[in-house]
Amino acid sequence: MEARVKTLLNKSDIMDYQRDGAIVVRGLFNDWINPLQRGFARVLAQPSCHGRENIMGSEGGRFFEDYCNWQRIPEFRQWIMQSVAARLAAETILSSRVQFFHEHILLKEPGATKPTPWHQDLPYYCVDGNQTVSFWVPLDPVTSANSLQVVLGSHLWEKPVRPTRWLTDEPWYGTSEDFMDMPDIDNGDYPIWSPQMNPGDALLFNFKTVHGAQTSYLSTPRRAFAARFLGDDVSYKARSGTTSPPFKGIGLHDGDPMRQDWFPVVWPK
Repeated sequence: MEARVKTLLNKSDIMDYQRDGAIVVRGLFNDWINPLQRGFARVLAQPSCHGRENIMGSEGGRFFEDYCNWQRIPEFRQWIMQSVAARLAAETILSSRVQFFHEHILLKEPGATKPTPWHQDLPYYCVDGNQTVSFWVPLDPVTSANSLQVVLGSHLWEKPVRPTRWLTDEPWYGTSEDFMDMPDIDNGDYPIWSPQMNPGDALLFNFKTVHGAQTSYLSTPRRAFAARFLGDDVSYKARSGTTSPPFKGIGLHDGDPMRQDWFPVVWPK
């Protein structure tokens, strides 16, 4: 008789993800924190062409991000291919197959008081679909005061939120009617979740889930590694301007499946 494979999530975790658009898993990446920290340091020492600062020089502190480095940073590539992340992604989004989309690092240093603006990830991307999941893996302990915040249930909103440029707050694609303006999330009408997390934990959320981080006066740096995965129903989406990441020369049209040579199938192995 064939042995039953133990799942990483229980049914209530999956139901929570479908309802709320976010869950936290605890301790599944304990063995990967040191490698991810080494990979993070490699990117800081040699940023890619995508690396950017999100704070004006006069504001003080540092808020840095970079992405699409997994092919040159061995620790990131190993986490993607060898950790339980791909399997966990498949269970979370109820997908028979998972492709890796891209990874992202974020650094906030003491003195960086600029908040991460409320936003959805999907409008910045060249994809569309519901079976999506982003992993936010803190590489330093975070409290509810400096953790990533998510707006529960916002992945079910009828219309996507207009993306903006974090440094200037300007609309990413102009005034397109494809998007609605971000509502006043902080007025008390929306359920905001800000989980306390330790290195080894991960916050998983849908690309459509609104998230951000409030102004927080840090005493130590806050490093986070993020990774995005695509499921069965995800396809290419042409936007009215350059996406982030840009993926120039992708050669796809609306509704096309995502290229496997650019976005490898990581589950099943």
